[in-house]
Amino acid sequence: MPTDDKGASIVVKLDDLLHERRMTLTELAERVGLTLANLSILKTGKARAIRFSTLLAICRELECQPGDLLTYEDN
Repeated sequence: MPTDDKGASIVVKLDDLLHERRMTLTELAERVGLTLANLSILKTGKARAIRFSTLLAICRELECQPGDLLTYEDN
């Protein structure tokens, strides 16, 4: 997960949302038009950025808000 120099981070909760909706990462990748590899990078918190178009597509398919997917943690 991306962390700043003070230890704060953005946590990606994609795994939780997929589990709640009984959807696989592969199925989501097909629905939003991303490669499984790129979506996996986001899911594991290794992504350095996310496009708004990608965020929009994920939220549309998972019927969620951006705040359901990404959270801020101040360590």
